[in-house]
Amino acid sequence: MDKAQGKRRPVDTTRHHRENGWDYRGRAIYHFTLPVEARYPLFGTLEGESADKAFVRLNPFGLQVCRMLGGLAQFYERKGYALKVLTQMVMPDHVHLVIQVLEPLPQSIGAVVRGFKSACTKVYKEEYFCGGENAAKVQGKGASYSGENAAKVHGEGAPVHFARIFAGRGSIWQQDPAHYHERILHAPGQLRRMIDYVKDNPRRLWLKTRNPDLFRLHRRTEVNGLSFTSMGNHFLLDWPDRQAVEMSRSATDEQVEERLRTTMAAAHNGAVTYTAAISKGEQLIARALREQGYPLVVLLNDGFPQEGSPHERYYKPGGVYFEACSKGLLLLLEPCGQAFLDAGIRSAVEETLRRKAETRHLSYVPIPATAQRYRFVALNEIAQRLSTT
Repeated sequence: MDKAQGKRRPVDTTRHHRENGWDYRGRAIYHFTLPVEARYPLFGTLEGESADKAFVRLNPFGLQVCRMLGGLAQFYERKGYALKVLTQMVMPDHVHLVIQVLEPLPQSIGAVVRGFKSACTKVYKEEYFCGGENAAKVQGKGASYSGENAAKVHGEGAPVHFARIFAGRGSIWQQDPAHYHERILHAPGQLRRMIDYVKDNPRRLWLKTRNPDLFRLHRRTEVNGLSFTSMGNHFLLDWPDRQAVEMSRSATDEQVEERLRTTMAAAHNGAVTYTAAISKGEQLIARALREQGYPLVVLLNDGFPQEGSPHERYYKPGGVYFEACSKGLLLLLEPCGQAFLDAGIRSAVEETLRRKAETRHLSYVPIPATAQRYRFVALNEIAQRLSTT
């Protein structure tokens, strides 16, 4: 988004999210996300009268999972693992954990995550699923899998479909060949941003649930003869005043500043800005517009989960784009494959590439539409078309 988008990878719904060559037993900081099967709100409910006051009210099972997270480092210390839980968050339907490996581990960090998941499933099975003292804390009174305390987890008279899922699978966690989603924290400042992100989850969920149309992924949105995948405020496409921002990577600071001044002036007068936000100049201008609360339409090369992928249903834009989307100030558009082959777009891209080659006294050699350079130029040409027609 506020960076150049890379090439699209082929669809592979079984691909493990692991870094090749990474030593998962060595010192590192990880952020793990563990979703409940079918994203069922097994741990509690989101409450609060506003986004800033949003919080998760954990049910008894959610509280127990929270305590297990808090005692994770101490439990594994007895097994020779030097760990530190930096932050955690139990959401209604998933768990976030940021954990630091202090010393090389006897086994990979994956063994810790899988052990935690198995322990949670065991607690659920023994205390909240079968009959007995705590069984009714899951399904609701009178449910087919319930006992005396079942309603304390799913509520009085709650549906029992999660219990049926569990009965068929034997795990509370989402089926995933990789067992979990992980992010390794590499860059300076990334830890603070990640901790802030984890703690901000209730507020973000509140905004998303109160503005569902702004976070709905649309396939095959038709605009000016081109097809897109889209998310955000589609009314921005009908805005009468529009402008496109394209800045060469070789633009000087003075040129960027001048373009920023004219772009901000037009936005102040009511124009919606279209940009691919690829070059540093484009990114700077997009960031300034966003920070000032002006509407943006951003063209993406590879911004959305692929159709049919396991992440498609729960996708939401990250970071600052999430905030802009929740306020109705953003529309994300990713052209479908055929849009890059549109005759008008293809002609405009070839003319631009030919002109750039001639400027550098080089012979123009056509490049395929699948090449990253072609697609980046095409995004800017698409932005120009959408902003002028």
